[in-house]
Amino acid sequence: MNIVVLGAGTVGMSIAKLLCDQGHSVTIIDNNPAKTRLANEQLDVRALTGSASMSSVLFQAGIATADICMAVTGDDETNIIGASLSKAMGAARAIARVFAPVYHDLSTFDYAEHFRIDRMLSLEQLTALELANHLRDLGSAVVEQFAYGGLEVHEIIVNEKSHAAGKAIFDLKMKPTTRIGTITRDGKMRIARADYELQVGDRLLAFCRPEDVSALKSQFKQGNAQRRRVFIAGGGETGFHLARKLQSHRFSVTLIDSDEKRCEYLANHLPQTQVIHGNASHWEVLKEEGVDHVDTFVACLGNDENNILAGVEARDMGAPEIMAVVSRPDYANITSKLGIDVAVSEREVMARNIISYLQAGNVLRRETLPGSDIDLIELEVGNQSIATQSALADFDLRMNFLICALMRKEHIRVPEASDQLKHGDHIVLLVENHNAEALINFFTKAVN
Repeated sequence: MNIVVLGAGTVGMSIAKLLCDQGHSVTIIDNNPAKTRLANEQLDVRALTGSASMSSVLFQAGIATADICMAVTGDDETNIIGASLSKAMGAARAIARVFAPVYHDLSTFDYAEHFRIDRMLSLEQLTALELANHLRDLGSAVVEQFAYGGLEVHEIIVNEKSHAAGKAIFDLKMKPTTRIGTITRDGKMRIARADYELQVGDRLLAFCRPEDVSALKSQFKQGNAQRRRVFIAGGGETGFHLARKLQSHRFSVTLIDSDEKRCEYLANHLPQTQVIHGNASHWEVLKEEGVDHVDTFVACLGNDENNILAGVEARDMGAPEIMAVVSRPDYANITSKLGIDVAVSEREVMARNIISYLQAGNVLRRETLPGSDIDLIELEVGNQSIATQSALADFDLRMNFLICALMRKEHIRVPEASDQLKHGDHIVLLVENHNAEALINFFTKAVN
């Protein structure tokens, strides 16, 4: 593929290297001559010096024939303008990295829609999702990325107290806006079918609207389950998003930050999280707040050295599992030696995430759920596709797939059986690997 990367910083260089290794044709743009010179020396790319938000520079980079533009400079506005210009000038797809939370808040304004940008990605949100994925299992955080965070994705364990045990899914009489997507039993994940009978110990991945969470939990008697105790050091954007993802998913979350005003903000926006004002880099503070009694300690203080130090302190106090955000590649070999169980690199997370967007045609994104043979695919329904000719209830299900999210303009929801797809709809579906290509054709190819 022909790919243009805007920004030759650590993230841009990491993405460009990964793309080059996969054999793609890469052009990288940066306004710093030293960075473009370094890119030319270290990578098999075409590097241009200039502003990523100037049409003349983008034209010189061949943006009109680009399959995808990835705007990953360190400035939100430059990324938005660069990605929007690229799309207007002919790039098939445009992705922008943004930091400010307002750009992701659809309740105020849909910036991506307005600027015709296919996806806005937050490095901090992606890092939080990576951490959440390690804690929550089953790849639920991966699913949330595909659903733009517009749907609640919950892990459910069928226990002895649940009246769902021994019943088929269609007998549960769940709300039509709630969907069980996958069932994991004996270590194997499968796509849920309505006639599957649930057993004690089954782990389910369920999708629903935020207002339906209570009904879902009561259905499976999840409300009083023992919660895993997670202590998050650092209330920046990564810590905030991690707490928000965990606080309603069988976790008891404590978050500490040294900025008093930030703590007020966190307390107001994380009602189910205990927020503490204190310095997580100090041993006495961690000891006083009971880190020795938590199940998992997560360090995301915004600095690799502070994260490592806090993780080591928490390990010495007796925390059984330590996770930390560690970006520098030269630290990768020492974190495990220091007792850090999971080290997450922000730039590696961004690079892997962007790779999942390297799809052709109507497929916008594709990824395999961890530890399974199930693909999660986001695609745009094609013009005159056979999938638009009937309601979902009338689809042939022999390919064993499940549509778990329907996005029509700015609205995201779990589809109902009576829904009929339209050209331009975005859907997120689960399908077994061997059926994926046939299913993609079904939703994207025009009827002969």
